[in-house]
Amino acid sequence: MPAVSAGDTAWVLVSAAMVLLMTPALAFFYGGMVRMKSVLNMMMMSFGALGLIGVMWVLWGYSMSFGDDVGGKGLVGDPFQYFGLRGLMSSAVLQQTDAATGAVIPGTGIPTFAFVAFQAVFAIITVALISGAIADRAKFGAWMVFAGVWATICYFPVAHWVFDFNGVTAAGGGWIANNLKAIDFAGGTAVHINAGAAGLALALILGKRIGFGKQPFRPHNVPFVMLGAGLLWFGWFGFNAGSAVAANGTASVAWVNTLTATAVAALAWMAVEKIRNGHSTSLGAASGVVAGLVAITPACSSVSNRYRCGRWSAVLAGDLAEVQVGL
Repeated sequence: MPAVSAGDTAWVLVSAAMVLLMTPALAFFYGGMVRMKSVLNMMMMSFGALGLIGVMWVLWGYSMSFGDDVGGKGLVGDPFQYFGLRGLMSSAVLQQTDAATGAVIPGTGIPTFAFVAFQAVFAIITVALISGAIADRAKFGAWMVFAGVWATICYFPVAHWVFDFNGVTAAGGGWIANNLKAIDFAGGTAVHINAGAAGLALALILGKRIGFGKQPFRPHNVPFVMLGAGLLWFGWFGFNAGSAVAANGTASVAWVNTLTATAVAALAWMAVEKIRNGHSTSLGAASGVVAGLVAITPACSSVSNRYRCGRWSAVLAGDLAEVQVGL
């Protein structure tokens, strides 16, 4: 059994705390963009997800995501294997894996509970992300029911597909991780694509906001939006660099790429606004920040090393984020 690395464990736990902060940050980001009458409902959706998914993760979420594969198809983990985190409070150590191949890297590791904590906050922020698509269109109670059902039937299985490599957390893992071997370093599939698809589906089902096109829907508190964007950027360093699951060179590459792509996306968005509208806006800058963060996440550890493009890969990711989302 590999030894526990105190440095790696500390970095993973700090990163988990940073990612946890992203959910209240998201509450500010979304809450500032809605009308005053909707701000508390909007912010409570994020805090509700924090409480609900936190409990579900401990009970069956981790087991469905990282338990032994059921049926051998790589679709979902056994929900009862680690139910209530049974058997994980021992001295078990999670070994590190290569992001591209999923192969176990010999050497030190972190306690399994540190990995449980880190992945828990990913589940929480993914569910909270969806809430922005239903601003002004859903009651809090209905949202909580949806959040619990969606996490169980969508997020936990997809996390198993993407993050569960054979022989690391379980004997058998997910089909994307082990068969496709897709490079998804920090959750572009499990988090952003998954939440985006759910948000689009909800928006289509619920339809337009009442009064859309007839009443103004101006953000009630743009400083809230800016605060939320800034805190999201801070937490995202834990999101991306923490996904190295070690305090090493890979984490450093992910950190710098996260800074570069996000800065470029923010500047590009402001530049487009200046050219198109004659002035840049704070809401545009905040939107550019979030677009850049999302764009760089899947390949944040790879764009400079694997493709030999230096920092320009991160710069390109930031530009593409602005083009795809800002125009």
